[in-house]
Amino acid sequence: MFSCFLVFDKAANAYAGCTRFYDIQSVNETTQLGYTWYGKDFQRSGLNRHCKLLLLSYAFEQWGIKRVEFRAHGKNARSIEAMKNIGCTVEGILRSTGPSMEPGVRRDSVILSVLKEEWIGGVKEKLLQKIYAA
Repeated sequence: MFSCFLVFDKAANAYAGCTRFYDIQSVNETTQLGYTWYGKDFQRSGLNRHCKLLLLSYAFEQWGIKRVEFRAHGKNARSIEAMKNIGCTVEGILRSTGPSMEPGVRRDSVILSVLKEEWIGGVKEKLLQKIYAA
């Protein structure tokens, strides 16, 4: 089960990319947030922070989720840093989780997460501060 969202930048009046909730586990009150991409013109624009604020607020405050997980290719330093910058905690690395973009090479996945108590306990506020400081 998953929920996919198109990201539309009102200021640019253009579609910027997409993101989704996936691996939704109602019984465990967890989900993953990812498969996010933005066109070059929208990368490093602050749009991702706004989207993550909306999605995490919804997951924790409306939906009642207790844990939101994120994954990134182990070599994707830009994505890992972006997730850490919105308040995610690095949990570890899953080895050889799937094929890489390099032929014959398998990727490792870095696992990050935000817990509901972390969201309420300061992650949301820090994210808001970063958005309004930009």
